[in-house]
This record gives sequence, structure tokens and C-alpha cells, in this order.
Amino acid sequence: MTTPFDSLDDYYALPRIDAAATSPDGSHVVLTVATLTKDRTGYERSLWSVPADGTGVPRRLTRSTTGESGAVFTSSGDLLFVSARPDNDAADGAPAQLWLLPAAGGEARPVTRLAGGVSAVVTATDSDRIVIASSLLPDAGTIEADAKLRAERKKLKVSAIIHDTYPVRYWDHDLGPHEPALFALDLNDLADAPAVIATADQAVDEVVGATAAPEAADEPYPAGLPRPRILLRGRVAGTAGMALTPDGATLIASVPEPQGRDARYRLVAIDTATGELRVVRDEADVDFGMPALSHDGARLVYVRSDKPTPAGPADQELWASALDGADAQRLASDWDRWPSSIRFSDDDAALVVTADHDGRGPIFSVPLDGGAVSQTTRDEFAYTHVEPVSGTADVIALRSNWMTPPHPVRIAADGAVTPLASPAPSPATTASMVEVETTADDGARVRGWLVLPEGADAAAPAPLLLWIHGGPLNSWNAWSWRWSPLLAAARGYAVLLPDPALSTGYGLDFIARGWDAWGAAPFTDLMSITDAVVARDDIDQTRTAAMGGSFGGYMANWVAGHTDRFDAIVTHASLWAFDQFAGTTDFAPYWQSIFSPEGAIANSPHRFVADIRTPMLVIHGDRDYRVPIGEGLRLWADLNEHHAAEDGTSPHRFLYYPDENHWILSPQNARVWYETVFAFLEENLHARA
Repeated sequence: MTTPFDSLDDYYALPRIDAAATSPDGSHVVLTVATLTKDRTGYERSLWSVPADGTGVPRRLTRSTTGESGAVFTSSGDLLFVSARPDNDAADGAPAQLWLLPAAGGEARPVTRLAGGVSAVVTATDSDRIVIASSLLPDAGTIEADAKLRAERKKLKVSAIIHDTYPVRYWDHDLGPHEPALFALDLNDLADAPAVIATADQAVDEVVGATAAPEAADEPYPAGLPRPRILLRGRVAGTAGMALTPDGATLIASVPEPQGRDARYRLVAIDTATGELRVVRDEADVDFGMPALSHDGARLVYVRSDKPTPAGPADQELWASALDGADAQRLASDWDRWPSSIRFSDDDAALVVTADHDGRGPIFSVPLDGGAVSQTTRDEFAYTHVEPVSGTADVIALRSNWMTPPHPVRIAADGAVTPLASPAPSPATTASMVEVETTADDGARVRGWLVLPEGADAAAPAPLLLWIHGGPLNSWNAWSWRWSPLLAAARGYAVLLPDPALSTGYGLDFIARGWDAWGAAPFTDLMSITDAVVARDDIDQTRTAAMGGSFGGYMANWVAGHTDRFDAIVTHASLWAFDQFAGTTDFAPYWQSIFSPEGAIANSPHRFVADIRTPMLVIHGDRDYRVPIGEGLRLWADLNEHHAAEDGTSPHRFLYYPDENHWILSPQNARVWYETVFAFLEENLHARA
């Protein structure tokens, strides 16, 4: 049987479900679906509606060349989304704005025209007041002044940024010159008449054109749009979660507070009418995040975590309190799983929580009365975008695992799962997935998933690829479009996806086994479970390779310097030399807080470059600020210093992307990634068969 995983063209043409939002009345779910553009160089996103009871067929809601994302419902059932689609007055190429699609039908209409665009929105359950995330230039006192200053910079092609605080970069983009800002606005101020405003180019000409006066007035914000009110601005306006009270009067947000070069996240309450701010929870060397509010607005829940130190990891504690932070109590104190999402059940009696657990990502119920945590789902899936269904004990979610991409489902209180209609049906595969485990030298259970190609047996054993996850606080439990073992299985490889020490979902002690010692238990765990898997009669132990990205790339580098058991090693966006990495990554304080100086030296892979005997494929993107390109360049230089032949040739390869970041996002660049990886594996594994 031919499947989409046999062809990279077919694979990248598969539609992808990115997100889900459940309507206030629980009748339908809106899905964000990404599809390949006609020129096959990117993805465009559209919104689709499906019934929430498992019946019916998908119905497309939006169409635009720029796409839509960030869909949320208002209290009245209208749909808000973020899009860079042009309206009648905005200039081409304007930043993404907030749009509203009426529940009663009709065309979508713009809600904002901010020069900084809109990046996120949070709504209230009983109010038309919303809060949006955007940005402002530091010298701009108003949104009009911000637009004019940005137009001046664009006209004069000024790109310089001056900093007086740390950091200056984040993941894949520069910070500044604009800074985060939170705005409140009232949707009932959205006028029926279309707004009229000069185009951006006209505004620029008025400011700096040949006939413009230096004191040209700020262009007025469109009168037909609700005027955003500035609630919070500056670096402290970045958030680690927001929630609005049902009446929309108060925003609870997790915002950073400077702590030297570092920052801690505190919980604050902001009056959305006046901008008045009061602190709800704040402790030195502690982060508070992921706030969620009960449907009646009386209870607040959040995650509290001490800052990690080289001595060990900190737990992610689940807490509940009154809205003002009073009567705080820890929930589920004997449960050491880390929440990845939190919602109140429809009756506010419990929390609906997702967390990594034993190689899955189940849904849990956490009673607010102090009762024991119970696990709702017990299948081999990970759940995201969980939302309670109004008037029921059911929830809507997306679920996935390594065999099945994200798809919408409805989950009953007893864990029964009903698949919903989907505009992106799950693709067929001939591969299979089994669970494997072993016991480490210290007695710890180490488990993982093994994806097997069709026909692998004792008569035709499959070559093995060891895939090492990133993080390192992570688990191989959910679908990834970037790393798909089904593509490898379609080419005859078995793929081992293990969770070694430092992985989440096995408790704090399991994480602590690898703390400040990445090259110790994480490495031996990987070797132990590889030993167990290659002992199977459907695995060819004479043909094996190791691969990983980010922390997985670090481990691939460590493996290369500590064993020659593999025939090939692929290292993507990898940490190589801790002596340079800690000061060049986008946020050095974290990395310097989790390693002791001695641990950083002892666990740096670059010290073992002379011991490498295995051909390596090094992959790095120049716009990767989390693991800067210097790591890949130094690795490549060190490999050639120690292992290049007299004629300059080398068994190693370097795949370099000048315009990609930590992830390879362009479909065609990602295709080259897979083609290069599979060619490298073919050269070094199958040649030995």
C-alpha cells in the first residue's frame, strides 16, 4: 500500500490542524488548518467549523491569501481571529490585526489597526471587553505616535536598536526597538460604518515627505474601530499567561519582574478600565504562571515554581486562591507531574489538567476540595487545546501520537473518546508502534516508543535510528511535523524514541538523575534502551544511527565522543561547547543557573572531539538564537581540525541554512533536510549491509 509517507511531496501536501477553539454554547469547534500554498513554499491557514457532538461535516469559514490564526470566541459567540489580510483602508503588507466574524453570519471585519499588529487575544465569558497583546515603541505616548514613529523608521530604513536591558534576542527574532504592550478594548464600540484613514504610505509622506512639516500631526486612529486602552507596556508587559474575569473588569496576568540580569514572573491584577495594577503573588526566585479563572470569577489557579539551581530541578506546583491571592493552598501536593494546560471544569468543582505522563499526555481531573488526582484518559495519546463543553462534564481537545497527527475529539467524564469530523483526515501508514523499556544500572525504568516499518521481522530485520528528543525537559509523546518517524519507517528504518533521564512525565526524581550531568544518566539510559532494542530479532544491530536536535543534538554530539557503536550520527541545532554557549544563547541566566561551573566543563561535548570515530552530519540555521550558529560552526571547525584528510576531504557533512532558525520551517528547506539526512544514512548504513 502506498501512503503519503512514501513521498515527501505527498507528506508536505497533507493538511495540518494547528489549534482548536470551542464555542461558548458547546455546539461546535473551530479548527485552524494549515495547507501548503500553491507554490509549495509556505503554508496558509484557514478556519473550519465542525459539530462538537461527532456528527456532521467540516465547514470552511475563512479564505484569504495571508491566512488566519489565534481563533477565540467572544461571550456572544462571535469569532475573533488574527490575520494580515488587507481591509479597505490598511496598506498592503500591514501587520496582522484582530478580526471579527459574526456568529449570525456575514463577512469578517477588522477590529484593530495597530501599527504593532496583534499577537494574542483573551476574552471574557460574560462581557464584550477583551485584552490584546501588541507592542509600542518606547518613545510613543499614544498609538498614533507609535504609528508615526514606525513610519519614520521604515521610510528612512533605520534598523538600529539600542538596548539598556538584557536580553536582546529571543529564539528566532531580535527584541526591540518596540516593546510588548497589553491593551483593553470594548467590542461594543465597533461601529457599523467602515472606518476611513489615510494609507500608511500617505502617513509616511506627511511625516517625512518633501512637503511635510516636521511637526506634522499624528494620524488619528480610525473612528469606526474600538479604541484600545494601554494597560501595561515595556519589557514587563510580556506574559506567561493571561485570564480575564467573566465581567472583563480584571485581567490576571503572569508578567516578568526584573531580577538583575534575570527576571521572575509574578501574578498581577490589572483593572481593564483604569489600568491600575496590583500584585497578586510575588516571591524572590520564584515564577508564577499559567493563571486560570473559575467560571464564576471567584477562584484563581496558577503554577508556582522555584527557580532551578545546579543542585536540582524545581517542582511545578499547582496552587489555588481567591482572586486577590488570599487563602492560597497547594493542590495535589503528592502529584509530581507538571501541568501543560489548566482549565476549570464546567461546574468549577475541579481542574481539567494536561501533563506529560509515562510517554503520553493524558487529561487529569484535580479536585479543588483537596481530593486525589484522577486520570481521565488512558490511551496512547497526548492531548492539547482542552476546553470544557458548556453544561456537561465533557471536554473538547486535540489529540495525537507518533502514528496519528492532531485531530479533534470529545472526551466524556469516564474517558470515552468520540472523534469529531475533521477537514484533515489522518493519513494511512503501514508502520506500527510498540512500547519498549529496560532497567538502567541504577534501577530506574527507562521506556520509549519503537516505530517499526512494514515487514520487519527476523528474516528481514530493520536498521535502527535512535532519535533523541530536545528540551531536555520533554517527552516523546506527541506528533511532530518536523520530526516524523513515519517518513523513516516508509524507507525501511525502525525508529527508537526513548525518554532518558531529564525527560518529563516520570517524576521529579527521574529528572534529577540527569541534572547538572547531561552526559551521565541521559547517555547511559540511551545506550541501555538501545541495547534492549537491538536485541530484538526484527532489528538489525549491525546498522544503527543516532539523531537528535537541540538537546537531542547535544546528546548526539556526546554519543559521538563516547562510543563508536553507531554507523552515522545526525546532529541538528546542537550544543557543542558550553564555554561559549552560555554567553551567546538568547537567555544566558537560565543555562548558567542549571549548571555548576564544574558541571558545565565536565559535560561539554567539545572536549571529546578527538575521540569521534563516526561520520557526522551537522545541521544548523543561522537565525537560531537559542542555540546560536557559533555552536555549529565551532563543531564543524573542530571536526575538520581533528579528522580532515590531507587533501581536505572529510567523512563528515555540514548542512547550513542561512535563513532558518532553531526549526527548519520552510517546506522546501525541510524537504532538503530529509533528503540530505536519508542520503547520509543510506551512504553510511546501507553501504555496510
